[in-house]
Amino acid sequence: MKEFVYNGQPSRVVFGAGALAHLEREIDLLGAQRALVLSTPEQQHQAQRVADRLGARAAGIFARAVMHVPIETAREARDEARRLGADCAVAIGGGSTTGLGKAIALDSGLPILAIPTTYAGSEMTPIYGITEAGLKKTGKDPRVLPRTVIYDPELTLTLPVPLSITSGMNAIAHAAEGLYALDSNPVMNLMAEEGIRALAQALPAIHARSDDVDARGDALYGAWLCGTVLGNVGMALHHKLCHVLGGSFNLPHAEVHTVVLPQAIDFNAQAVPEAMARIQRALGVTGQARAAAGLFDLARNSGAPVALRDIGMKEADLDRAADIAVGNPYWNPREVGAAQRGEIRQLLQNAFDGVRPR
Repeated sequence: MKEFVYNGQPSRVVFGAGALAHLEREIDLLGAQRALVLSTPEQQHQAQRVADRLGARAAGIFARAVMHVPIETAREARDEARRLGADCAVAIGGGSTTGLGKAIALDSGLPILAIPTTYAGSEMTPIYGITEAGLKKTGKDPRVLPRTVIYDPELTLTLPVPLSITSGMNAIAHAAEGLYALDSNPVMNLMAEEGIRALAQALPAIHARSDDVDARGDALYGAWLCGTVLGNVGMALHHKLCHVLGGSFNLPHAEVHTVVLPQAIDFNAQAVPEAMARIQRALGVTGQARAAAGLFDLARNSGAPVALRDIGMKEADLDRAADIAVGNPYWNPREVGAAQRGEIRQLLQNAFDGVRPR
């Protein structure tokens, strides 16, 4: 029997179609009076909808969230929250918007209410990431964990199918690595497998019919579980590579996770056979279809990119990416350091070319 320690994360989840209708109640439960609504420029209309619901309790809208949370944007949003006298932040959108809310909370302790419209899962974690001088730095702090999360599948119906698939693959990555994290435990293993299963069934259905609200609900349910896993256990090689590729080369977040995941799982497969068995079972693949190949096929068959060259990576930058990754590695079930630099470089080459794991 494996020994383990489990600490539950304190958060409130409101889930269901039409759950946005409970927004005012949830703001009241936070004891908040002036909410700063956060979004990306592309989702400003949804931010306005939230502000309109809140009426006089909306302090204002900051619609300048961007990928990887540049420190300059974080400082600008923090200053705006102070200027407006905001006593909470409402983040509507994906990981970029939630990440901006976390950056504000890290400095000010401002409580966050998250309304996810993608499957990123960031809303369930105390993990933050801020990019400064071309390097993405991550950390954990209980202050950045959203106090309340409203999951409303109806808000994801307009999420474009390509982004829906890559966002879902991003969520699967959280759970897949959680299965072999250094601090994994039986509770998180159950949630990880169920989260992967829900997303593996939902993504092909969304690819086939984007307005399938039941499939959208299943995907959001899976994202909640996968995000919870990420919030409770550590990260490994996959996330390190994605942080390098996103923070240092400004590649799109969800697409990077989609491309790298099968390659990173393939790299670790022999070291963690029990985790691989769980992933295979969740994906519904049997026989010779390994976990890594199953993840690659799920992405490719759902229309997602499977090669770094297709999402803006330059082959000439692969050497630098490998150097950064092994220079300050995360814990991993297989050692990742200077001695493994050649293997990591080959992993990145396979990801660049879109090679299906054997």
